Amino acid sequence: MKLRRGALRAALALVLLPLLTPAGAVEPISLGLAIAGAAASALTGIISYPRLYCYFRECCLQRHDRRAAAGAGPGWAEGALQESLDEKLFGQHLVSKVVVKAVRGFLNNTNAKKPLALSLHGWTGTGKNFVSKIVAESIYKRGLQSKYVHQFVATLHFPHAHSINLYKDQLQSWIRGNVSICPRSLFIFDEMDKMHAGLIDSIKPFLDYYELLDGVSYRQAIFIFLSNAGAEKITEVALDFWRNGRTREDIQLTDIQNALSVSVFNNKNSGFWHSTLIDRNLIDYFIPFLPLEYRHVKMCIRVEIESRGYTVDEDIVSGIADEMTYFPREERIYSDKGCKTVDAKLDYYYDF
Repeated sequence: MKLRRGALRAALALVLLPLLTPAGAVEPISLGLAIAGAAASALTGIISYPRLYCYFRECCLQRHDRRAAAGAGPGWAEGALQESLDEKLFGQHLVSKVVVKAVRGFLNNTNAKKPLALSLHGWTGTGKNFVSKIVAESIYKRGLQSKYVHQFVATLHFPHAHSINLYKDQLQSWIRGNVSICPRSLFIFDEMDKMHAGLIDSIKPFLDYYELLDGVSYRQAIFIFLSNAGAEKITEVALDFWRNGRTREDIQLTDIQNALSVSVFNNKNSGFWHSTLIDRNLIDYFIPFLPLEYRHVKMCIRVEIESRGYTVDEDIVSGIADEMTYFPREERIYSDKGCKTVDAKLDYYYDF
């Protein structure tokens, strides 16, 4: 890599000059100015090379050079997203398959016609927040802490129904401003089931098939929505498969996606109630998170124990899994909190 070597050599020479020149041979002020000038010239040369600049500072991930920026997640080409989901997400074969294909395909598409919009649905503790975190880390090294990743929680950021018009204006301004800075911005909306109906429709123009809006393109942005809405429909499908002697792995996206989108659209307690985002088919994938079974809860417990540096004790694993509550009442197949309370329950068994 050529980095204006002349400027860099000049800066280095001037830094070493005091060591090579007899005392008093160079006027201090003149030397200082010369060093500052050469250093500035060298710095300008460095900054003019985005790859080197992004080695030291987080950069917006550009579609033409995903791995060049220091902000890029490690080893995308080697399937880091797939690997993370395989190792840490349990019982969600549909999620792993759809999310990886959707995100990887979108990032590789140099001529996307609209932003990518994923809507994740399922009960608490089934992995929705975890998956959004893994996606963020796959795109930006700092993950959720990246300045190009923006997370909204309905009950925190949009609590008052009487302020919905204000929230709409603020949300539009925030998205417009951040996509103007970084086209590959990631926006995560949590607790969509608790969001006031109508609010999310304010971002409809940004998800639509526009090439430019007021001079800004939103086609490289990614929107992820997280919601408990539709969980009943997902459970209904899973139970039907179980009662008919079929495994959860037999469930295909086509078995549930349409019914899920209709259920969410007609749920009056959801931020997607009669939303134009669904009505205009602007959500690319409705991704179901299946309720977790006893065996999946045990997998979560083992991983959490190992992450804390302890040897897995199967008696403790079984003990914690047995303490969880399961539904339906008769069959007791699915954990009603998924893996959400595993962390707290481990504190009781181990003296951390």
